Amino acid sequence: MNNAESVVADAKAAPLAQKRTGHRWIVMGLIFCIWAIACADRANFGFALPYLKKEYGITNTQAGLIVSLFSFAYGFVQIPVGLLYKRLSEKTTGFLFSVFMILTSVFTGLMGTTSSVFLLQAYRVGLGLSEGPLGIGCTNVINRWFPAKEKGTATGLWIAASKLGPLIVPSVCIVVIQLWGWREIFYVFAVPGLVLAVVWMVLVTNSPSENRFCSEAEQRYIADDTPRQGRGATASRRNEVARIPYLDAFNRTKPVAQLETIRQVFGSWNILGVAIGYGCMIGISNIFMSWMPTYLVTVKGFASVKMGFLASAPFIGAVAGNMLGGVISDRLLAGRRKPMMMLGALGTMLMMLLLIDAPDSVAYLGVALMLAGLMLGIGFAGYSAYPMGLATKSTYPTAFGIVNCVGQIGGACAPLVVGILLDKFSWTSVFLYMVGTALLCLLLLFSVAEPIATRRGDGPQARAK
Repeated sequence: MNNAESVVADAKAAPLAQKRTGHRWIVMGLIFCIWAIACADRANFGFALPYLKKEYGITNTQAGLIVSLFSFAYGFVQIPVGLLYKRLSEKTTGFLFSVFMILTSVFTGLMGTTSSVFLLQAYRVGLGLSEGPLGIGCTNVINRWFPAKEKGTATGLWIAASKLGPLIVPSVCIVVIQLWGWREIFYVFAVPGLVLAVVWMVLVTNSPSENRFCSEAEQRYIADDTPRQGRGATASRRNEVARIPYLDAFNRTKPVAQLETIRQVFGSWNILGVAIGYGCMIGISNIFMSWMPTYLVTVKGFASVKMGFLASAPFIGAVAGNMLGGVISDRLLAGRRKPMMMLGALGTMLMMLLLIDAPDSVAYLGVALMLAGLMLGIGFAGYSAYPMGLATKSTYPTAFGIVNCVGQIGGACAPLVVGILLDKFSWTSVFLYMVGTALLCLLLLFSVAEPIATRRGDGPQARAK
């Protein structure tokens, strides 16, 4: 009787022991919210910019420098933080992530207290230094919390969050300015980050194995590095790639050895070429975030409601582009990243040409800006996912740090260049500048390979192909 009861008890306990939780998606939800708020913190400055220019009497060049200081500081910390994440223990990096979230909110709030241009510049630098580690932290957590078959989806959601933040900024800023003023914009956006930092410390660790909410079954699932299979049950990624020979010849698809050391990461042209191209596209995105509201008000003469809608249009398109690009890359192109990145550069170049001397039509500008955002966003996920195909889990934070560092510093130059161009020329020169940077990105992408990663056991012949 006792034995029978024991068997029944064991039978009931077994399913419970094997139950797989879904805590990784709660982690992903927090990453999504945190990154959306962080990107909103940098985008809200564009709506305060016309008021700041009037209050402090600053030129377009000075305004562009203030905008760019954030990105310079953001890019400066990328490589050091990537190396820091590689060296520190998982518990420590999780704690640091929360600290940087709090500092990001603090510097966002301080922006509303400024009494001089110098303080404005100092707080922008502080915001960049604080927010810089969050991007690497998010991708590092995704890399550790998701199995290979779900990393593309998780990365796509993270990239979509970066466009959702700027998408909600215009509506919130218009309401806040009408109710209170431009300074209160920064106070309102500072609050959510503080709350999310506390929630993060309670619910998330850097590793699933240390998290009390993540079951052993989910931990085993996350540790499975088997990639998603193709239509055939036995199709490997290498076989899937061979199915599009003409595209692969144009795309320069070939086996590339994984970057297993820091020296290999720093010496890889594939990483550096993609990083510079990323800087070109981030520059265009930064111009949309920082200067588009000014363009719509001063050049097109739109009132706040129309301006808010049109300023949101590029990011509506970008959210759709991020998701569409990720789906096409993963499911239709078998994980190829370059085609969507090149399409994004080409499409952005064409849309910038169409925006030169655009008519004062809400419908035309709305459609054109939305399509520009779609093209800009359709390849963005590729820039984050591309290093995953080249680097190991250990070297990925450094590889992504290089891409993000060079990308952010390159992107930081764009708002400053716009300020200089506007003081000397007109908005036509600004759109031509964006055409040129998109073309440069396209040429750089032609120069790098589409990697099929080879591992140590693949042998020298595979590496030499």
